[in-house]
Amino acid sequence: MATYTPTRPIDQLGADRKPPSPPHGGGGDEGRGDGAPNYGARLRRARLGLICAIATVSMVFVSLTSAYVVRRGLPTFDDSTRTYFRDWGEVQLPWVLLAINTVILLISSLTMEGARRGIARRAALAPVRSIPGVSLGEERNFPWLGVTVVLGFGFLVGQWMAWGELKARGFLVSTNPDSSFIYLLTGAHAVHLAGGIVALLWAGITSPLHKPIEGRRIVVDVAAWYWHFMAVLWIYVFALLAFAR
Repeated sequence: MATYTPTRPIDQLGADRKPPSPPHGGGGDEGRGDGAPNYGARLRRARLGLICAIATVSMVFVSLTSAYVVRRGLPTFDDSTRTYFRDWGEVQLPWVLLAINTVILLISSLTMEGARRGIARRAALAPVRSIPGVSLGEERNFPWLGVTVVLGFGFLVGQWMAWGELKARGFLVSTNPDSSFIYLLTGAHAVHLAGGIVALLWAGITSPLHKPIEGRRIVVDVAAWYWHFMAVLWIYVFALLAFAR
């Protein structure tokens, strides 16, 4: 019977074999395993951060609304007469200017959605355009971001004009509690909208610097959803001032 006698000890067999090296790129959220970044995971993380920011802003306006409703029905005690009286007051709002501002902001939300969908379409067609010999033709890009920024500045100018109209009618911040809350609610929204305009300017300036179109899509997508939230928030503030008086 034939037998096999190893020339090396059994415990050294296979010692010269090297373990397989891990793939380059690492996979996970930062790569797909081939060294390419995972833009889908980055987009999800960016949207998650945006949701946290929207939740924070929403809580601020919920707190302001609660204070508005409570103060509206709360009487004030007069030490001289030892009686309670209602000092809320009634403010004549410039409804025409507020309505025009609402229309401007809603139109800007539509243009921002056009920018978001346009960049998403170009990102979806990018792999097809990269195929040699395939041409999809030249696509004319409308400056949706630029139009949205212009409309956003128009809304802020309209708000400034509305505050000037209130001042001309004799309603200042310290006139009565009603005027104080009107300036507070509309001013808080204007500050957050100004932050959205800064985000749009940053998106318009930095998005061409992202060579992969997927990187530009993340910037525009997050800015677009924040802008939509600003439009919805203004509708809420407008309805609050119109019906909770």
